Amino acid sequence: MATNLSNLRAPKKANTNRKRVGRGMGSGMGKTSTRGHKGQGSRSGSSLMRGFEGGQMPLHRRLPKRGFTNIFRTEYNVLNLGSLADLQETELTLEKLAELGLTKKKGLLKILGNGEIKTAITIHAHKFSKSAQEKIERAGGKAVVLGGAPTQA
Repeated sequence: MATNLSNLRAPKKANTNRKRVGRGMGSGMGKTSTRGHKGQGSRSGSSLMRGFEGGQMPLHRRLPKRGFTNIFRTEYNVLNLGSLADLQETELTLEKLAELGLTKKKGLLKILGNGEIKTAITIHAHKFSKSAQEKIERAGGKAVVLGGAPTQA
């Protein structure tokens, strides 16, 4: 059936007014104002924490805590050699890689040795894996470490 002006309708619940509680018996939400009789939720100022289970030990406290999060860890943007192999460049700096859309401009960069490289490329990065450094040097290129970061992973 084709939609035209004669059979257009608003979506369901588009025209319903918002619930106005505590406005007398005629509203259908008078007296207790949809809070029920007695109990914690009926009192003023009552607010329960997220995940409250009626006094039962909440799920986030029942589950065991595992592991450790190191707040001092350094995160690197990683890039594989395979993605650099098809580029027609002889020198790759952080700015050039960001310009090509391979990395973000901010943050540290680590080059990983996944993939093969056949042309001599000078790559500037904060860190290189051992295999990446070997592959770059085997192809006749140079792995330039920025910021004095260690060369091994």
